[in-house]
Amino acid sequence: MSTVLETEEHQALRAAVAALGKRYGRAYLTRVVGAGGHLDELWTEAAKLGYLGVNLPEEYGGGGGGIAELSIVLEELGAAGCPLLMMVVSPAICGTVIARFGTEEQKRAWLPALADGSRTMAFGITEPDAGSNSHRITTTARKDGGDWILNGRKVFISGVDIADATLIVGRTQDARSGRLKPCLFIVPRDTPGFGRSHIPMELAAAEKQFELTLDDVRLPADALVGNEDAGLLQLFAGLNPERIMTAAFALGMGRYALDRAVDYARTRQVWKEPIGAHQAVAHPLAQAHIELELARLMMQKAAHLYDAGDDPAAGEAANMAKYAAGEACVKAVDQAVHTLGGNGLTQEYGLASLITAARVARIAPVSREMILNFVSHQTLGLPKSY
Repeated sequence: MSTVLETEEHQALRAAVAALGKRYGRAYLTRVVGAGGHLDELWTEAAKLGYLGVNLPEEYGGGGGGIAELSIVLEELGAAGCPLLMMVVSPAICGTVIARFGTEEQKRAWLPALADGSRTMAFGITEPDAGSNSHRITTTARKDGGDWILNGRKVFISGVDIADATLIVGRTQDARSGRLKPCLFIVPRDTPGFGRSHIPMELAAAEKQFELTLDDVRLPADALVGNEDAGLLQLFAGLNPERIMTAAFALGMGRYALDRAVDYARTRQVWKEPIGAHQAVAHPLAQAHIELELARLMMQKAAHLYDAGDDPAAGEAANMAKYAAGEACVKAVDQAVHTLGGNGLTQEYGLASLITAARVARIAPVSREMILNFVSHQTLGLPKSY
């Protein structure tokens, strides 16, 4: 990496997105969530300004950048209190996979629309009985003449109600070995046999979660993205950006909470000085800031490696970035709420809802324990227990 971590263009992008986020802010998100709506106005404006597709190829209507740029957009919207969770899914996972492995027809059909925000795509990998073990995925795809037939279930899939299609991870049987291998399929929302049911969540989020059922879902041959023999290569081309973007999501949330706490600590006066003058208040906030900054460094490294095409190194860094950002976010939110005392639990200040939201970064898209497993095995070379 260069000695300058962010170029002037990156800094300008950061400032411009921060200004957009400030115009909407936490009050906008709270109002929309309270009404059961979606962040359509912000999504549309961010798309119009070119932010949603900043990572997608220019020849298909994108900005020609990478995950480094897209992560800046999500982090700054999060720091303003109005993150767009579907950015993790639609342009980062699905857009990246289609850009790297899709056919020319798939690229033309999807990438310009994902870039301008007119269409969105959800991502379906998690299953009720597989959890973090993607090797236990039981959604199967079998050939039937020129078509594919998909059967299975998915759970905790974000935004299926607003997505035009879902990129489903299924498994096809290798004719030579008989083993099941992962493959990716574009399933339009209104495909017969493709059902969804809403999962009520204790989360203040505009993006809803769903359980999906695929009951003899018939898809044409061109629903398959990439080569059916590529397997994990294509899957992780989407999962590494997902981890980097989850880190960006966590960093933005942590920064938002910390900023609120610092503002409060500067002005809240109980004795002669503002409470921020007391080290018992100041030091934990300083520590939270340090940990958020350290996590951002790892996120920037991961994005740089991914955009440079170094998938193995990016995989390690993306997992570490997601772990570090999740931990830093949870600590920052907890300390922010604690700094405000009783006010930290009021609707007026709006921090208490972040306690639940911050946990998402520790749990999804892969738990902190599975990341520790990854580092134990892949980085340190320790034996597996499973």
